[in-house]
Amino acid sequence: MTEMRLVTASGLPAPGGHYSHAVIAGGLAFISGLLPVDPAGNALADKPFEVQVAQVFHNLDTVLTGCRSSRRQLVQVRVYLTDVGLWGPFNALYAQWMRDHRPARCIVPVPVLHFGVALELEAVAQVSVPAAQKE
Repeated sequence: MTEMRLVTASGLPAPGGHYSHAVIAGGLAFISGLLPVDPAGNALADKPFEVQVAQVFHNLDTVLTGCRSSRRQLVQVRVYLTDVGLWGPFNALYAQWMRDHRPARCIVPVPVLHFGVALELEAVAQVSVPAAQKE
């Protein structure tokens, strides 16, 4: 059986439900849905879409770091948007943030998200193996 490690990323609020920020198993990090919530736990529903996206990207980078991974190791990204009209603006911000890396991705329009925010993002990434474990 594959060993699992639960990850709670430092610098982010603890998960509000019965889940971890990420679970590492089989060399992959499975990252739970991330909302535009700042480190103090404030949902940014009243902020412009670009600010919400930037916060979600920051939160994802924080969780990836806690998993010994990075955005260059993302394998799959799933994005939930409350307005399909935000697909274009999101895609432009995502391309700028991701640069030339192009993991598999899915955008799912949804009617509403927790706290009234505009997006939620979940992902799967490869995990770097510490040198001591490579031998």
